[in-house]
Amino acid sequence: MPADPSRPPATPTVSNFIRNIVDADLASGRYASHTWGGKPGPASAHAGKPLDPAKIRTRFPPEPNGYLHIGHAKSICLNFGLARDYGGACHLRFDDTNPEKEEQEYVDAIIDAVQWLGFSWEHGADASNLYFASDYFDFMFEAAEYLIGAGHAYVDQQSADEMRANRGTLTEPGRNSPWRDRPAQESLRLIRGMRDGEHAEGSMVLRAKVDMASPNINLRDPAIYRIRKATHHRTGGKWCVYPMYTYAHPLEDALERITHSICTLEFEDQRPFYDWLLEHLADGGLLARPLPQQIEFARLNLKYAVLSKRKLIQLVAEKHVDGWDDPRMPTIAGARRRGYTPEGLRLFAERIGVSKSDSWIDYAVLEDCMREDLNERAPRRAAVLDPLKLVVDNYPAGQEEQCHPPNHPQKPDWGKRAVPFSRELWIEREDFAEVPPKGYFRLFPGNKVRLRYGFVVECTGCDKDASGRVAAVHCNYLPDSKSGSPGADLIKVKGNIHWVSAAHALRAEVRLYDRLFAVPYPGSKRGREAVPPESGLGREGKVYAGGAQEEYNYLDDLNPDSKRVVFAYLEPALKDALPEQALQFERHGYFVADLKDSSPGVPVFNRAVTLRDSWAKDRP
Repeated sequence: MPADPSRPPATPTVSNFIRNIVDADLASGRYASHTWGGKPGPASAHAGKPLDPAKIRTRFPPEPNGYLHIGHAKSICLNFGLARDYGGACHLRFDDTNPEKEEQEYVDAIIDAVQWLGFSWEHGADASNLYFASDYFDFMFEAAEYLIGAGHAYVDQQSADEMRANRGTLTEPGRNSPWRDRPAQESLRLIRGMRDGEHAEGSMVLRAKVDMASPNINLRDPAIYRIRKATHHRTGGKWCVYPMYTYAHPLEDALERITHSICTLEFEDQRPFYDWLLEHLADGGLLARPLPQQIEFARLNLKYAVLSKRKLIQLVAEKHVDGWDDPRMPTIAGARRRGYTPEGLRLFAERIGVSKSDSWIDYAVLEDCMREDLNERAPRRAAVLDPLKLVVDNYPAGQEEQCHPPNHPQKPDWGKRAVPFSRELWIEREDFAEVPPKGYFRLFPGNKVRLRYGFVVECTGCDKDASGRVAAVHCNYLPDSKSGSPGADLIKVKGNIHWVSAAHALRAEVRLYDRLFAVPYPGSKRGREAVPPESGLGREGKVYAGGAQEEYNYLDDLNPDSKRVVFAYLEPALKDALPEQALQFERHGYFVADLKDSSPGVPVFNRAVTLRDSWAKDRP
């Protein structure tokens, strides 16, 4: 269930420029007269209504055409976190204005992701602040008719190529459309015909009449409605015209009485049109004041990952991964299945902060946040991933006893668990060396080690198969050396290895996941030379080598070792591991029982993150 939004944040609140804006707005009383009619609506719906019980209103407005990724998690934490900390409300709004790419599957996945992260869109007496842009289609069309009647919009019948040619450049002004000054009644007749399906797709669009000579190209009469004869996942075939996002987005904010509309930096140049549109509609009495303000921040750029929706769709469609929730994907669904925690993602969002400057965050920062969170919540368990048989020759055959390791070495209140010890054990293959290298303190002939939380054993030799590979290791145990028994600590050894009883071990599938890409900037690297996209190279998949420009496919940077499946031997209690139960496999990392593929008594485990950063040496 979603966390109570009134609860304090899981991590300390750090000030940033957006919080400074909110603080100044509240101090000045900018929204002190803000009324709320109980649900979104035009000015008439909020006139004379009580003051808004929410001190601020923010929103998270995803398009339901894909699964949310970790970049969205940053925005979710920012918007819902602001509302929580300031006694406000955050709306979950689906911007479903593109009928050709939207599906209910994505709506359901987005709702699940936001709830899993621990946030709620309910506030006070509000039943729910879950909204759909498609609910506002009638008002949007009414507003378009008003703009036409007021001389602020017109139907343009230029072709797409003609509009592009007349738009101008960054250094040259645009040219007015020959249809720009057509009578309002004519434009009204045409837009209604567009709505009713009387005209072909691409034959005309509705444009706002702003300024074709503006230095901001986004103000050169942007298109606000286009013809799309497509079935919408919620409204069916009612509409043959759909609003453009630059038109719909500000109207949605204003209808929902949003105070602070927080967007990523690519919308900064759109802000003048955002303000232009809302001011004209407020002047016409359609929208209530005070109006929303748009604030931009830098989106998340994450090394060793791609967050482009187009590229994520390609990875799924071409089966480079096993679906949107593949644990290697940077989607929230993938992160959840991998074993990442909502608390770890919230910590990550807090740690990387909010700024106006583009920057790149190393994937190691995300992994460190997961280690920090999982270290606190994950019980310790033993697992042997690359098994080698260890035979304790002087331990009585058929005998067994219990050893008692702690569930968490730093949390004695978590108690201990019983694990069986017997004559034959599984150990990691790397824990034996017939001829040990210098500084090797684990098993080799003549050396003693402690079996973790068990006995001290002395290696006596090994057996080999026909190929010469070690098949089993032999040792003798010291009966008086059992951990926790009197005098056991007097026996000093340098090596300490983990083990599981062969007779009792659970054999299970374990998936060792790693980063999906082998390089920091996928699509912008040749060999070992990394080219950060902020250098101007790589955003279009290009890299310069020796002065030559080369095309580069980001798919060539996929990490061939991003997924490795092994069958491991685990301590027997792990048979009852529940899906999404976080565990530390000692010496190996943090793991979770897979959400989809585990079944009662037959868990499948995914590695969330290793105990240490194994990529540090490869950082550019």
